[in-house]
This record gives sequence, structure tokens and C-alpha cells, in this order.
Amino acid sequence: MLTRRVLLAGTAALLASPPTAASASGLHKPSAYWPGPQAGGRPPVALRFSRPTGPFPVGTTELHLVDAGRDDPFVPGRPRELMISVWYPATRPAERAAYLPPLTAQVYAEGAAIALQQPVDAVDWAGARVYAGLSAPVSRGRRPVVLFSPGFGVPRGLGSIMVAELASRGYVVVTVDHTYEAAAVEFPGGRVAVQTLPAEPYARLARATRVADVRHVLDALQQLANGRNPDADGRRLPEGLGGILDLTRVGAYGHSAGGITAADVMLVDRRVRAGIDLDGTLGYGYDDPADCPVVAQGLDRPFLLVGAGGTGPDGGPQTHRTDPSWRGFWNNSTGWKRDLNVPRGQHYTFIDHQALIPHFQRHFTVPPELVANTIGTVDPRRILHTLNTYLPAFFDQHLRNRPGTWRDSPKHPDVRFIA
Repeated sequence: MLTRRVLLAGTAALLASPPTAASASGLHKPSAYWPGPQAGGRPPVALRFSRPTGPFPVGTTELHLVDAGRDDPFVPGRPRELMISVWYPATRPAERAAYLPPLTAQVYAEGAAIALQQPVDAVDWAGARVYAGLSAPVSRGRRPVVLFSPGFGVPRGLGSIMVAELASRGYVVVTVDHTYEAAAVEFPGGRVAVQTLPAEPYARLARATRVADVRHVLDALQQLANGRNPDADGRRLPEGLGGILDLTRVGAYGHSAGGITAADVMLVDRRVRAGIDLDGTLGYGYDDPADCPVVAQGLDRPFLLVGAGGTGPDGGPQTHRTDPSWRGFWNNSTGWKRDLNVPRGQHYTFIDHQALIPHFQRHFTVPPELVANTIGTVDPRRILHTLNTYLPAFFDQHLRNRPGTWRDSPKHPDVRFIA
């Protein structure tokens, strides 16, 4: 059974439920969707995001990757396909990119409507735009690279606030959709792969697949840095994109299952120098957390654990003092490490839900249990500001050799330093 604090893919806690009737192949083409007036004549709620605070405008582009040598573990008989987005420092703004691809937005809207107990057209998911210019001109210079892996069932776009923040501060951030595990992944040509999971248990399969996905992305980035275009469809990429990738300085972070992925990848691939786990229970899939390789072996490179106040054992805080898998990982890790906790936060405090749900509350009644189980009672603006401080500071220290950025970051009343 999937634990709430690790995956949370159901609509009661996550605004991303896959369709109830997916084809056996996992391919789904939603009907056309145009946001219009809701019942009663109210316009759909437009999504609003805070601007990134770094000195650079942000650009973004997407790539379709095919791992021809790997059979897809969720849909055998198909090569493994991935969609990724590359966010990067730009020289000037450009037309803002969509928050979610159009058909993915419809699939997401269907699940969100159930969770929010609102009509499917209550929120304009399809019209939402991020603070990143589509194929904006690349700002030259060698840039550290950070990989982002979302939580189980979550589209890669749901981490856009932090991704844009990092890119505005001079990082290249690569976000990954884990096909057939995510609620929906949209490929070129209007093809959508929806969540298609084998019978349980599939936790270890999901973990292994994610590691292979991220390692394939790293290989594709190396091709890009070498002057080749790894996009399976040969689509044109922004000029100079490969030239800014500094693959000697690679970090990884993720939320929930994505945080587990960051640790798992670091265990087997030394190309990744530093990582962050945002509230992902490292022992997921193991009856005894000590049997989990990354728990049993730990890491010898910098790693940051960030937990919420109500996602640990018995509904308490998730820290290395309370969670057996975090404790084993902590004790066995010899690299730089820190453990932070957000006592009044919840599992989705660490991604865009922390901004979206308070925004929805200003327009309609959000079920109280949804609020309690996703973002808790932490102050939304303050915690987003804090995450925008601590996470870039961690990568500044360990990928840019700027320790003062982390050390001198002001202590925040909503964050507790465990160790």
C-alpha cells in the first residue's frame, strides 16, 4: 500500500488524479478543452505566480528523449520515452511558456476538480503561464546543472516556482516526467501517456525506473554538451544551450518520491555531486528500511533532508530522529549533511501547491481536509521565500563553492534546524 507521505497520488491529497479509464497501452487523448465561464457565469480562476528573484530572465525548452536500449518496464514492448524541460538563464524575456502542456492540463484539471470539489472549468489550468520565456535567447557562460524529479504521479510542471527561481540565479535546471507513473505525460503530436502501473507491489520497480530515467537524462545532456541534439524528433533547440552546461557541477533534488530519486541516483552515479530530499521517505518499498541500499550505505557527498511537520511516523515530524530510514541514512552518510523541518508544513509545502491552494482559497471554498493534508498551516508567503533562500544556498555552497550563502542565510521562524 502506498504511504501518504511518500507518494500521495490520490485526488484527496494531490491535485493530479489520472483518468479512471485509461487504455491498456497507457495512451490517452483527451477531448479538446477550452476554459470558459463556469456554471453561474464566473470566469475560471487564473493562476498567478510570484516572479523569480534572481538577476537573470528565464528561458525554457522541452526535449523528447527515447532510450532505445531500454524496454519500458510499465508498458513492455515499447522503448522507454521521456519528456524533459530545460530551464536556463536567458539574456532577455520571451513569450511566456505554458505551465502545463495543453492536454496534460486537461487531464490534471479533471483530477483537480475532484480534489477541489469544483467544476472542471473552475481553474484555468490550460491558460496558466510560467515566468520563463519559450526558447528565450541563452545567456552564455558555464552554468551548474540541477536535476529535478517530481513526486509520484505528479507532472514535472508542478515544481515550477523553485525551478524558475534556480534558473534566475544562474542554474540550468532539468525537470523530468517519469512516464506511465506520472498522471499524464504529453509527447509531440498530441500523444498523452497516462498513469499505467502494474499490480502492486511496484515501489522498487518505480525506484529503479526513476534512477535509470535520470541517468539517461544525464547521458542526453552530455550529448547536448558535445554539440549533438538528443531530441528524438530533431526539433530545434535554443542556440548555445549545450555550450552552457557544466556537467562537472551537477546537483539533484526532488519532492517526495523525487527526493528518494535524488538519493538513489547519487548512490550509483558519481556525476551528481549534491542532492536534496524534500519529504521523501527513503525506506519506501522495504519492510525493513535497513535493507534499502541508500539507507544501508549512506552517501559520501553533500545531502540535505527537508521534512514536514506532519508526515513522519504517527503523524509527527519527518526527521532523522523520527523516521527509521532517514536515521539509517543519516548515520551511514559521511558527507556534508543537514536536516531541516517545517513544523507547520505538510507534504505539498515543498512544491507549487503551497502557492496554488492559498490562491484558490481567495476565490472559492477549498475543502479544509485538503488544505490540512497538503500544505498545513505554515505561512504561505514566508515559507516560499524561505525555500527560495535555503535551496539555492545549498547548491551555491556545493556546486559553486560559495559557503557563505548558506551559512549567512537568515534563520526562518517557520523552519527548524534539526542538525
